[in-house]
Amino acid sequence: MGKAAIKGLFYSCLIAATFILAAITAIAGFSGNVSPTDSVIMPLLGLAVPVLLVCNLIASLCWGMARKWWALIPLAAFFCNWNYLTSVIQFHSPKEKTPSDRYLKIATYNVHNFGDEITGYSCKEMARYMQQEHVDILCLQEFGDNRYFTADSIRKALSHWPHVLTLQEDSLRKVLPIAVFSRYPLIHERFITYPQSANCSMLCDIVAGTDTVRLLNSHLQTTSVSQKRGKWQREMASDDARREIRAAKDAAETLHGNFVKRTLQTYTVGYFAKNSPYPVIVCGDFNSLPSSYTYQYFSGFLKDGFRTAGNGYMYTYRYGKKMLRIDYIFHSNELEGMSYYSPTQEFCSDHNPVIMEMKIR
Repeated sequence: MGKAAIKGLFYSCLIAATFILAAITAIAGFSGNVSPTDSVIMPLLGLAVPVLLVCNLIASLCWGMARKWWALIPLAAFFCNWNYLTSVIQFHSPKEKTPSDRYLKIATYNVHNFGDEITGYSCKEMARYMQQEHVDILCLQEFGDNRYFTADSIRKALSHWPHVLTLQEDSLRKVLPIAVFSRYPLIHERFITYPQSANCSMLCDIVAGTDTVRLLNSHLQTTSVSQKRGKWQREMASDDARREIRAAKDAAETLHGNFVKRTLQTYTVGYFAKNSPYPVIVCGDFNSLPSSYTYQYFSGFLKDGFRTAGNGYMYTYRYGKKMLRIDYIFHSNELEGMSYYSPTQEFCSDHNPVIMEMKIR
């Protein structure tokens, strides 16, 4: 085979790879419309969307630099994910506040047990920052103490928010704890657990003057990637093909099993939100990208606070090349978004806090 033939074959392979990448990316753009209970592949494609989008941009740039019209193929696939793109990039101008209206500022934050540090510095710095931001409601996930910095010490550090909803002591051993701290009274408290899961949710109603707002603070099913990554990497790096296949199969089964659990948990939270007699706020660590079924489900009847009041690029998980948005604040139509942001704070966690101010109409 001559050089011309080899060059032609290589060129054809590049074109084929471009089409395949674009096709997979375009399909992934609709992954959130398919429940994980009905498909194994689609949720995995949804999880890969950020990487697929970057790959398509690179492919489009390379073809563009070569002045080939093939650059349009990955670019088209990129924009097939418009719903995802607009869920991480928004441009909203600041909204003016009026003294006659009532506003509520809420923050959700996976505090990762305050880094398990013993001095309480992380908790105190987080409290100082939230107080500085005039946060009214503080929703925390992975809200754990230790024998050096106890639950009483945490409450003292967060005393600016006098109304507190935490798990009972006998429940702490079974779940990843969550909590709500509020400047306003909390009523109708309800703790929600899920079968075969350490994750949970918490429901309460916020009484802000003459207004009542229902709050659902949730920590939905984890992916288990962090816990099993080391094991999978060791097996994939081995020279034993059977171990590599076993690791790949275990990873796929673990991810899919957790996708299904998260979907059922999503339905539970959705049930309480849909049947609320009051305006609703649903927030927390959902462990789900905007390309996921969970995100599509909630955005089907609630508003994504970032879409209504956010500005710029949004991510909430500090690792993963800052490409992962997995923490959210959703709200019903009776609430109007004023501002929404996720400041990069290294208090104690691998997450950023998410803060939203809204007007009660």
